[in-house]
Amino acid sequence: MTTDHMLADLSLVAAFTSVVMIATWAWQKHTRNAGYVDIAWAACLAFAALYYGATGEGSIVARMLTALLGAVWAFRLANHLLARVLHENEDGRYAFLRSHWKDNQLKFFLFFQGQTLLVLLFSVPFLVAAQNPADGFQWFYVAAFALWVIALGGESVADRQLADFRNNPKNRGTTCRAGLWRYSRHPNYFFEWLHWFSYCLIAFGSAWGWFSLIGPAVMLVTLCWVTGIPFVEAQSLRSRGDDYRRYQQSTSAFVPWFPKKI
Repeated sequence: MTTDHMLADLSLVAAFTSVVMIATWAWQKHTRNAGYVDIAWAACLAFAALYYGATGEGSIVARMLTALLGAVWAFRLANHLLARVLHENEDGRYAFLRSHWKDNQLKFFLFFQGQTLLVLLFSVPFLVAAQNPADGFQWFYVAAFALWVIALGGESVADRQLADFRNNPKNRGTTCRAGLWRYSRHPNYFFEWLHWFSYCLIAFGSAWGWFSLIGPAVMLVTLCWVTGIPFVEAQSLRSRGDDYRRYQQSTSAFVPWFPKKI
């Protein structure tokens, strides 16, 4: 695939995402719940995976794996987030922004449009993976699928464990330490990050393969230093105070590991 063709595909995904984000911004203005932006982000990535899988010039195996793995991951995430948005109040992170920005809708609009750039960056691994010409039963395709199953399974289990904990009224004001949450303060984030290496494996050996590393690299930066862990932990400290501080002292922030004794 030529550079011009790839840029054209990226432009189409950008235009699609921008329109979706405008509609989502208008919906949050009506519902007073900015959590819909996360659902739109995941849904746009599902579209990108399917689109690149359909239009890519790689082998049928590379294209099908890209479309299947990317779309299933994104749809599962979107469905999980939708259930939370529909049954809970606005996420504390966005409630804080609403208060901090004094409900300035121009800032929310720009924030929503900023997600278009993130979708583009995270769609690059899909785009590159769908160009791999290697056909047939390749070890890196098998490894990609195996890693994807492990990562998606871990993320799903972590999400389920946290949901069960939060649905129990007795746990209000306390921190989840059940299951995977005993070994990491953000096991769902860890497995989500791990999942991006699946597309690096699908792209293995292709001319543009190195660009697939954009996925895990940007996800790591985003989760650990931008909108992930910093925002979540700030909100957790506001809502759970000393209980969460003790959790921070004993439990790994990201990579699952045995808790410290304090």
